[in-house]
Amino acid sequence: MSRKKKEKTILHNVLIEDVAAEGNAIAKVDGKVLFVPQAVPGDIADICVTKSKKNYMEGYIVTIVQPSPYRQKPFCPHYGICGGCKWQPLPYRMQLEAKQRQVYDQLVRIGRLDVPEIEPIIGSEKQRYYRNKLEFTFSKRRWLLNGENPDEVTGTDRLGLGFHVGGFFDKVLDIKTCCLQPDPSNDIRLYIKRYAIEHGIEFFDLREHTGILRNLTVRTASSGETMIILSVTGFDENIAELLNAVADNFPEISSIYYFINTKANDSTSDLTAVLYRGKEAIYEEMEGLRFKIGPKSFYQTNSAQAYNLYKVAREFAGLGGTETVYDLYTGTGTIAQFVSSYASKVIGIEYVQEAVDDAVANCKANGIENCEFFAGDMKDMLTSDFIAAHGRPDVIILDPPRAGIHPDVAKTILEAAPDKIVYVSCNPASQARDLSILSAGYSISRVRPVDMFPQTHHVENVVLMTKSGK
Repeated sequence: MSRKKKEKTILHNVLIEDVAAEGNAIAKVDGKVLFVPQAVPGDIADICVTKSKKNYMEGYIVTIVQPSPYRQKPFCPHYGICGGCKWQPLPYRMQLEAKQRQVYDQLVRIGRLDVPEIEPIIGSEKQRYYRNKLEFTFSKRRWLLNGENPDEVTGTDRLGLGFHVGGFFDKVLDIKTCCLQPDPSNDIRLYIKRYAIEHGIEFFDLREHTGILRNLTVRTASSGETMIILSVTGFDENIAELLNAVADNFPEISSIYYFINTKANDSTSDLTAVLYRGKEAIYEEMEGLRFKIGPKSFYQTNSAQAYNLYKVAREFAGLGGTETVYDLYTGTGTIAQFVSSYASKVIGIEYVQEAVDDAVANCKANGIENCEFFAGDMKDMLTSDFIAAHGRPDVIILDPPRAGIHPDVAKTILEAAPDKIVYVSCNPASQARDLSILSAGYSISRVRPVDMFPQTHHVENVVLMTKSGK
């Protein structure tokens, strides 16, 4: 006996009231909170409910009955399908207000932390074309758009080079134009796709793990330099000719690398980057300092806002020239070098050895002699023995991954008892958790968000902690 398909619930004329977490908006219906993506406060819409729990519901817009007076027309042709830039319909002023509120909610309302008045968020001068790095995926079976018949979209029309569709590991949206990275990013991607199709180079099948072309990374620097990194399952004459053609058609590309990746996943941290053509690295500049960016280097993806972020961190540190500073999760040593002229000594610790190598090279190129860098897992590196060997920190600056810090790291920081802790985070939720642990010996003195990612709900946040009682 066939099971009757459950009919979907449609809620009519729902007023969208506010912006919520994770890029959603919220409404209230019959005492329940309703989370809706791609909605703007002031919209009146019919909503299809996809999930209904005791205290909340989730749904999506079926029809906008009356658009909000705040609603903007999305500028990207892929809006609504591509998983990024969800806040395009939201005026930038409202994006900043929502991010400011997000920091407050995570630290105060949810985290229950004793926080002074949060300083105004620093907005990004550029709301488009602000990224210096994008990663694209090749797919033998691209995501089909509404109205496309899978029986009719075959052969080379089915090939795609773009971004993963949210929630699907094996679905890639073919990108015609991306408004996140400046030229020549779009032209390079489109040229590589066209060349590969014309010369029969096989795109990767994300289900069967067959094919040659896997991933493409484009890095652009404010200096005007460009790097491309191609990930392939094998290197042969066809790939060499492809890379030569790209170099010949885009003289602004200064570095071409490739990875050979035969694994089941796309990560390249454990692979060797092979320099095929051009310079070893591209460079970013900040206050006269030059930072080497290699194929595996971490560098903040919004170069202009990185400068503002680091200025806040340096201001919060309040260095007078005599301090020993520990820069944890230092990456390529950007923050360490940025504060080095204001400190006596800076110690940087980073997991990725290649990043540490770049940090050492950057210091040498910049004539900085008071920075030392060490590679290893933070919880294993930052120990009482390490601190005894390298000196107790007066100030600790940390900028960890989204997951935050390991409890052992928090414990060692408390034992080291620096005068100040400057915590830079891309995830106020995990930051709030860690701040709660560190509050055993410290008080929060200053908080300031920085918007690194316009059109998204993501926000960076800088917190200054000082010893309790000081």
